[in-house]
Amino acid sequence: MPPATASALLPPPPRQGGIARLDGYGPLRVGMTAEEVEAAWDEDTPLGGAGAPTGGACYYLFPGTDAARAPVAFMIENDTFVRYDARSETLEAPGGGHIGDTADDIRQRHAGKVESRPHKYVEGGEYLRVTGVSGQPGVLVFVVDADGRVTGWHVGQAPQVDYVEGCS
Repeated sequence: MPPATASALLPPPPRQGGIARLDGYGPLRVGMTAEEVEAAWDEDTPLGGAGAPTGGACYYLFPGTDAARAPVAFMIENDTFVRYDARSETLEAPGGGHIGDTADDIRQRHAGKVESRPHKYVEGGEYLRVTGVSGQPGVLVFVVDADGRVTGWHVGQAPQVDYVEGCS
């Protein structure tokens, strides 16, 4: 019997579709073309979405066929992957943080890297914009309601990461 190799002793790598980073998500990298995104997505669940809209330059792709239930959505603008939006409490943001955390939790976890901006539609709400996580490029934005709870977060490049209404 041959001796065990180091790779045989290591645990299997995490599934690529579940890794949120500042430069992308799983096998996807911000800056890829829409075609590259679809080719790189190697999950069991194919990407759905309407595809490039007629007369529009921005749309979302998402795992599965039900956009409302997708845990994450990938923004494509001008045929380039520019941002992803977390929609599930189970997804952890780069450097830490989840939907349901408090704004204070986020400020503590990302101390010295958080800029607060007032929410466009929610009185007392805010956007916590985080840069410089682990020295990586990219921007992380937590959306916080009037009760001080994170209701969503997204990652991407400026200016798209700062779009308040997604593509609309």
